[in-house]
Amino acid sequence: MNAFVAFLHHLAFIAIMVSLSVEMLLLAEPLTLGAARKIQRLDAGYGLSAGLILVLGFLRVMYFEKGPAYYSHSGPFIAKMALFLLVGLISIYPTMVFLKWGKSLKQGIVPELSQSQRKKLRGVIHLELTLLVLVILNAALMAKGIGYFGS
Repeated sequence: MNAFVAFLHHLAFIAIMVSLSVEMLLLAEPLTLGAARKIQRLDAGYGLSAGLILVLGFLRVMYFEKGPAYYSHSGPFIAKMALFLLVGLISIYPTMVFLKWGKSLKQGIVPELSQSQRKKLRGVIHLELTLLVLVILNAALMAKGIGYFGS
């Protein structure tokens, strides 16, 4: 069961990375009705995957891995959680923009997206992806016991 939960946890992380990468690619081109709808679906998948990561991560910490006493004394674990929280907070801006497109999309109208807003969205998504790479780095450090400050 431990390996299966770990597998699902990692799969959800991959889904986040893919969702954000495809969003960024779609935002590089002129926005179409189809692309806007895909971006909304990708962002919803991103949110679902993030929730799944939190639930599965909680289960791993509490029941399937080394336990909360170990993780609360791991610098990389604490950094990983802080980075994931930061990514979640940063992701609010793109999600709000994509949600505002709902009315236009229901009417079959391509949402308005200025060049500056497109650039800002791509910058935010790029930052999210960069921070998520740091999450992976901290996960690797944590797995090897590097930065553990417990006894």
